[in-house]
Amino acid sequence: MQNLWNESDLKSTAAGTIDVADTPAELVELVYASRLLGRDDRLVMHGGGNTSVKSVLTDFLGNHSNVIFIKASGVNLAKVDVHDFTPVRIEPMQRLQRMYASGERHSEDDLRRFSTREFKNFLFLNLFTLTDQIVSRSLSPSIETLLHAFLPHRYIFHTHSLALLTLSNQAEGDRFCREALGKGFGMVPYVQPGLGLARLAVNEYESDPSIHGMVLHNHGLVTFGDTAREAYDRMIEGVSSIEARIASGTRRNFPSAELPPVLASVEDVAPVIRGACSFEKTPGEMDFESFVLEFRASEALSEFVNAANLESIVRKGAMTPDFIIRTKNQPLVVPAPDAADVDGFRAAVRERVDAYVEEYRAYFDRNRTLTGMQVDMIDPMPRVVMVPGLGLFGLGRTVADAKLTADIAEQSALAMLDAESVGTFESISERDVFEIEYWDMEQAKVRKNRNGGELAGKVAMVTGGAGAIGLATAKAFKRKGAEIVIMDLDPASLERAAGELGPGTLTIACDVTDREAVRHAFDKVSRVFGGLDIVVSNVGVALQGRIGEVSDELLRKSFEINFFSHQTIAQNAVRIMRMQGTGGALLFNVSKQAVNPGPDFGPYGLPKAATLFLLRQYALDHGRDGIRSNGVNADRIRSGLLTPDMIKARSTARGLSEKEYMAGNLLGLEVTAEDVADAFVHLALETKTTASVTTVDGGNIAAALR
Repeated sequence: MQNLWNESDLKSTAAGTIDVADTPAELVELVYASRLLGRDDRLVMHGGGNTSVKSVLTDFLGNHSNVIFIKASGVNLAKVDVHDFTPVRIEPMQRLQRMYASGERHSEDDLRRFSTREFKNFLFLNLFTLTDQIVSRSLSPSIETLLHAFLPHRYIFHTHSLALLTLSNQAEGDRFCREALGKGFGMVPYVQPGLGLARLAVNEYESDPSIHGMVLHNHGLVTFGDTAREAYDRMIEGVSSIEARIASGTRRNFPSAELPPVLASVEDVAPVIRGACSFEKTPGEMDFESFVLEFRASEALSEFVNAANLESIVRKGAMTPDFIIRTKNQPLVVPAPDAADVDGFRAAVRERVDAYVEEYRAYFDRNRTLTGMQVDMIDPMPRVVMVPGLGLFGLGRTVADAKLTADIAEQSALAMLDAESVGTFESISERDVFEIEYWDMEQAKVRKNRNGGELAGKVAMVTGGAGAIGLATAKAFKRKGAEIVIMDLDPASLERAAGELGPGTLTIACDVTDREAVRHAFDKVSRVFGGLDIVVSNVGVALQGRIGEVSDELLRKSFEINFFSHQTIAQNAVRIMRMQGTGGALLFNVSKQAVNPGPDFGPYGLPKAATLFLLRQYALDHGRDGIRSNGVNADRIRSGLLTPDMIKARSTARGLSEKEYMAGNLLGLEVTAEDVADAFVHLALETKTTASVTTVDGGNIAAALR
């Protein structure tokens, strides 16, 4: 492992990236060292690990306090700044340490109650509040604060090094680690993070004060030093020694399972898995909680997922307890997908998911009774799915969550291969797994990072997504928590729209009259997100002409864009929704022209009228699949159809001002693209409404449907 410390970069961090006046120099060094550790997934991933420095601070009354700056719970080390470290007073924690050392409180039940009930309040009560705003937002002190406070060292770094876990998670893990690291590291057996672990760590140090680090078995590696550089160097040196020990062994070859002659594609497999892992909010209501999927594949990963004994390996558990809240203790393994029998694969996946859920419920009931913990079961669905022949999927409520899960699963799989090559991989006990998974301090990390919204976990596609109505609609769905796909013809317009929507938006440049291009676009959505739930078919071009004089060419062109494109989009959406088996929402932009045609607008109104009947046909034919089909009938919306020039011409022809023309409805109000967007969102959320058209025009009796 390469040592990345660079004094010039440290000075740059101090000069340019720390935005708080009078920041203690030791905190600047801590920020720099933390970022170095955080940038390497082999050391920490997505909020894992913690770093600290001890300092002296002065409050607004001039009182001095010894504090420990420790990375807040769940914060990503790679991106930390001074705001991400909580200053906690050391003296109360030292009193606690002395109290337990004296035997005043010592029973295991005492420790367990403190860890789950009192721990968080104790830390918050001893936070040091700074007037210079070093702490500018509400943060939770790390679970490991006591370990850092009990040890006397100035700088303490704690990583979840995958190399360390490879050696540690073995029947002979203690011997392997001592051989690799020598006498400079102490050995601490696994215990749940918190007070118990802190006590074991300080006892190990006091038994040999010459050590400069510790192995926390089945958990991670700790190093300490008088300077940030010293603690960092010791971490890199320690991990490098472990990596060298692993590399020195003879790598074991794993026999591969027999695979079908032709494997089904990721695009066909993902919706099957996504649907099988969704679950109804209320039984029988066809309203599902869903996940976003992140797919991973590589040559190295193939060795793992294709192993003949894959199921027996993964049942051994997670690499470290810190991963369990993200990935659960075990992934789901499904059969290799045979391209010749996708329906059989779908049935087999659902059977495997049902068995996984049943086993998880039994695990929960068994361990809740065993531990006496008063907790409610979280959803029993897997968070990682291994697919022989293809790779793995990470599941999450958001794209970010799914990527995080996939990162951990991929790195864990590769580390587990190394572990099985060194010896025999072992994880912590089932009871220990349960106590970590349901520890409120760990669950708080998940709750803190979870993005809300009624449509969290849903994927919404908007065609014509770079236009006024399309973009407003995409924004409205994003505000509700959905993952967004926008499709449009012009790449430059898509790029601008994506800039407004923000990171995570999938853009697809596509001619919606090209059936093959549309098919590829939907396949891309399945590959990127795992499937989709909502499609807003919004594309339209207002072609004009007197119906008795219009050319066949123009009329056919209008039907291609304003009718057949909607059919192509809906067909592909239904294809994926049926693979998922969780229903879905088809939403069409119908237009006022479908029910109240205007002069010389036949080329536009005729295909729009056909689209109105198309949405009703989908409601009729696919309601049995739980797919709802609804539309919005909008009028006089400033957009690519109703341009400024057209507004000016029409208002002039009617002898009205532009304002009067745009508000020419029963309510006397201009209707905006945002109003149309709200109507689409409303229809998406109406789980028991189909074949309905919502009119958004401020009131026009001639265009009323009923």
